[in-house]
Amino acid sequence: MIFPGSVVKVTNLDDTYYGFQGLVQRISDGKVAVLFEGGNWDHLVTFQMGEIEPVDTSKRRKK
Repeated sequence: MIFPGSVVKVTNLDDTYYGFQGLVQRISDGKVAVLFEGGNWDHLVTFQMGEIEPVDTSKRRKK
C-alpha cells in the first residue's frame, strides 16, 4: 500500500524520473504527488498509481 509519507520508486521506463526515489506527499483521484529532493533542488511531480512502487525501507544495508 502507498500512503502519504511512504518512500516510492518510479517504475515507468519512459519517464524522466525512472529509478528515482521520493516521498509521497498526497494521493488524489488515482494520482500520487511525489517529492524528490536532491542537493539544492526539490521537485513535486505527479504520477499515476501504476507508475510507482513502494520501496522496502526495512532492509538493512550490508557494509
